[in-house]
Amino acid sequence: MPFQRLVREIAQLSHNDLRFQSHAILALQEAAEAYLVGLFEDTNLCAVHAKRVTIMSKDVHLARRIRGERP
Repeated sequence: MPFQRLVREIAQLSHNDLRFQSHAILALQEAAEAYLVGLFEDTNLCAVHAKRVTIMSKDVHLARRIRGERP
């Protein structure tokens, strides 16, 4: 339910009358989880490369930059 509420809140920022099928919410949640798992895997690789066991925000930034998600 929290994820569904988040999706609806974000949707209301641009459109007032959007409706979502339950399968659409599930698909969005699965896609978001898959993205985050992959990002954290890449982030962990960046931390390991720096000879650390703890991930840091700079690892997330580096992982996103390598992926081409941000400059």
